[in-house]
Amino acid sequence: MGKVLNLPICLAGPTGCGKTAAALAIAEVLPVEIISVDSALVYRGMDIGTAKPTAAEQAAVPHHLIDILDPLDSYSAAEFVRDAKRLAAEITARGRLPLLVGGTMLYFKALFDGLSTLPQADAGLRAAIDAEAAQLGWPAMHAALATLDPATAARLAPNDSQRIQRALEVIRLTGQPLSALHAASRDEGVDWPLFSLEPDDRGWLHERLAQRFDAMLAHGLIDEVKALRSRGDLSLALPSMRCVGYRQSWEALDADSFFDLRERGIAATRQLAKRQVTWLRSMSQRRVIACDGPQPTAELLAGLQRLLG
Repeated sequence: MGKVLNLPICLAGPTGCGKTAAALAIAEVLPVEIISVDSALVYRGMDIGTAKPTAAEQAAVPHHLIDILDPLDSYSAAEFVRDAKRLAAEITARGRLPLLVGGTMLYFKALFDGLSTLPQADAGLRAAIDAEAAQLGWPAMHAALATLDPATAARLAPNDSQRIQRALEVIRLTGQPLSALHAASRDEGVDWPLFSLEPDDRGWLHERLAQRFDAMLAHGLIDEVKALRSRGDLSLALPSMRCVGYRQSWEALDADSFFDLRERGIAATRQLAKRQVTWLRSMSQRRVIACDGPQPTAELLAGLQRLLG
């Protein structure tokens, strides 16, 4: 593969599908720099529960958008698009190939479809929505959203408080559903090649996710969350601590009970993977590779070869 693409390449897939290994394999044959497309990897001090690339892996290939924020901070899809486009231009200018790798489908969708002009957050309205949720529960708020904006509700879990809150906030501020506002602006999107690692057999992925969560527990996930809690300024209200694995560990520490942590963590990870695959299936431009096939990495490299010509 001697010629380099003019366009960045995107590699997506559900959690646990082998994206990191595939990206490192690409780096062995192409002069890539990796741009992380992951809403959890941006946080410092969250290594085990995010399956963050190791120091050796990050040293072998330049990585971007990893460890850029404190867990106290938030990072929006708009900020990701801004940073990813800037980094892609800088990497291309160095004569290298930007490789965007991750599983935060909201970021990919914002990148491909473009960003709508959405209203700024309204603290008073958010507080009112939170008060309603405290009384009714987030599943009930999700049900209310489903009547107002079925398209947005369909891609959100009933307990995805952050995104349900935002969707309801937008409706109350603008009188329009979030899905309609997103659809109104598609001219700012990019048309970059997208490869997607997806399992033919969901059971294969479920087994990997269970092994992965077991490995996280064995490598000190609970101690990592204890260290984060000991800071005293973090809580489950923050996006960082609502990440899969961290929320369940935090709740187990709150209850001082760990008997069902493994089951709850694996179940939450499966639910995340299911949502990721649903998002991916809505992206008709993607080139699908079976991550549970006999040689997914070889198939991915062959696909890149066809693109390179």
